[in-house]
Amino acid sequence: MKIIFLTRLYFPKIGGVEKHVYEISKRLLKKGHKIVIITENNGWEERENIDGIEIIRINVGKNDWFKKFRIWREIWKLKTVLKTADIIHCHDVFFWILPYKLFLHDKKIFITFHGYENYPIRYTAIIHRKIAEKLTRGNICIGDFISKWYGTKPSLVSYGGVQKSYVGSTNNPKYTAIFWGRLDEQTSIKSYLNIVKIIQKNIKHFSLLIIGEGKYKKEVIKHAKVIGFTPDINRYLSISKYALASRYLSMLEAMISKKLVFAMYDNNLKKDYLLLSPFANHVIVKNNVNEMAEQIIYYINHPNEEKIKVENAYKWAAKQTWEKVVEKYIFLWNL
Repeated sequence: MKIIFLTRLYFPKIGGVEKHVYEISKRLLKKGHKIVIITENNGWEERENIDGIEIIRINVGKNDWFKKFRIWREIWKLKTVLKTADIIHCHDVFFWILPYKLFLHDKKIFITFHGYENYPIRYTAIIHRKIAEKLTRGNICIGDFISKWYGTKPSLVSYGGVQKSYVGSTNNPKYTAIFWGRLDEQTSIKSYLNIVKIIQKNIKHFSLLIIGEGKYKKEVIKHAKVIGFTPDINRYLSISKYALASRYLSMLEAMISKKLVFAMYDNNLKKDYLLLSPFANHVIVKNNVNEMAEQIIYYINHPNEEKIKVENAYKWAAKQTWEKVVEKYIFLWNL
């Protein structure tokens, strides 16, 4: 089959959705399918082939009110490409092809809903998702919380995938904890920093490594070792003892690397995002920095209990392979 994925961002851009699309594309390619990615251009070649995957990058300009019209203009230019597809699968960006739905009436169109936009959720965001749900043949929801907060009826639910090769070592870790992700409100980075400050009052040698970029970088660099985004997160997980993470992919990567995960939430949506997951019992979830600091100190002092928690998390994560995620996509397309 010829499969076209539409996604706002893609490799070599680093992020959860970008990695999700990249990992499933590689595996679909190995199964003999032709993969085409249509994505926004962020300064790279407009057309190129990476690892056998054809990438078409559209020039959409700055983020302003007219951006959607520029996107529709660029998508129209690719109408011949879209007409050759056996499967068109949108990763959140169904609105890209919304004006051309009638033109593509004979195409099998699907969507994956990744995460959430902002909190509180805007009513318009819910409407947009309902439209996408109704006008596509099926969907994959990344997380059970989507059904509750957006009213989406999922065809399938996934939490992403991971590679077993991520397993790292905790022998003599260089850093006590690691955080990776965007340095903004959505990832609770300020809460994690406050937790570290509280712990350091009792444990002076407690250290934090941060992998990421964002608006709070200048602030966090005062309290932790900061490295920009890197595709080789395994390298840094292997030299860290604990993981401070609150996004599914990051948590999966930590669990498969046998790191105890501590996840913060600061609103009810994020609470459900974490606690409605099937691995909620394998990680520590709190919304109070003092309580979370107490939990981290507790597990530092109770290594046997930490080991039990880590092993149970690893067993669950080891079953969440990218190959199984690909199987879900293929199953969806054959419904």
